[in-house]
Amino acid sequence: MKLIDDLRSEARLAPESGIVAVANYGWGRAGLIPLWAGEGDLPTPEFISQAAARGLSAGETFYTWQRGIPELRQALARYHARHFGKAFAPEEFLVTGGGMQAIQLALQATAGAGDEVIYLSPAWPNFPGAAGVAGAKPVAVRLDQTGNGWTCEVAKVEAAVTDRTRAIFVNSPSNPTGWTADLDTLRAILDLARRKNLWIIADEIYALFHYGGVRAPSFMDIMDEDDRILFVNTFSKNWAMTGWRIGWLRVHPALQQTFENLIQYSTSGVAQFMQRGAIAALDEGDDFLAAQIERARQARDIACDILGATGRARFSVPQGAFYLFFTVDGIADSRAAAFEIVDRANVGLAPGTAFGEGGEAFFRLCFHRRLDQVEEAANRLAEWIRTV
Repeated sequence: MKLIDDLRSEARLAPESGIVAVANYGWGRAGLIPLWAGEGDLPTPEFISQAAARGLSAGETFYTWQRGIPELRQALARYHARHFGKAFAPEEFLVTGGGMQAIQLALQATAGAGDEVIYLSPAWPNFPGAAGVAGAKPVAVRLDQTGNGWTCEVAKVEAAVTDRTRAIFVNSPSNPTGWTADLDTLRAILDLARRKNLWIIADEIYALFHYGGVRAPSFMDIMDEDDRILFVNTFSKNWAMTGWRIGWLRVHPALQQTFENLIQYSTSGVAQFMQRGAIAALDEGDDFLAAQIERARQARDIACDILGATGRARFSVPQGAFYLFFTVDGIADSRAAAFEIVDRANVGLAPGTAFGEGGEAFFRLCFHRRLDQVEEAANRLAEWIRTV
């Protein structure tokens, strides 16, 4: 018997990331433009880093509030009030070790062995992966792609509900498709959750990276106070803080102690000096964020124009997030092609096979980078497309 055979099956069967496989293959190549990961190319702004450094210098290196320091939870309430147009209480927020831990905590609280969790596919692979590790069964419901973009048929979501379903995971704006739910779709999903007594795990981390208005529609616009919705979020995308691993949960105040307990038995909280940086991001980072969103909009248009001009790249212009999810006529195996693109075009893309059902023939390009890099990468890809 091999050692691995004595591990839990959920651990043994956790899938390797298809994104990381391509990244490991191409990392370190001279001149390669890496568009495989979901992050921008800028380091964390100095006003955030300095705030964290001041906390570190002041000796904020001890155990701290497991829910998050009061000042950060107050800043989260202010941030939400600015962007969602209503009052929020600090008691609604808990600080987590990144958006990924926020998702894990939401799953731990709602689903376990024998339960099912519905998610919309193609999807960021970490959610179904985390659900499987938790012992739950992730159930994919495919988004539809039409000439008008990606859409969610809520009737298909309802058809997937069984007596074992505990939650619906909704990522809007979506990674990787850029699909952004309108209010009617969110209302239909919320109505379904109410009728079936299901939780909604709402991943709205790209809510401000929205190209059709100030921000994307949110469950916060339509929900009642006691609706079963857990919001997961992160500082990573908005403020160039991917490596910090700091995020947050928004939950009903009645759930605070339960989630604090889950934090206690996992990470026991986030370093206090890091939370000082997070406060600066929330209170001083709106201008930085607005500039990043505008740059991403321009980069999206550059990538769409160049790849669209090939006549062989097929895509829906993303409404939100910062990814272009596209196919190329004649290419069915995106995983094999992604390795070829590294070799021949010196561009790193994430293969659509990493994003589950409905994504197999697609490539994901992260355009949240300098405009000249996006233009160069798109031109290299266009040349590769002309040769295959």
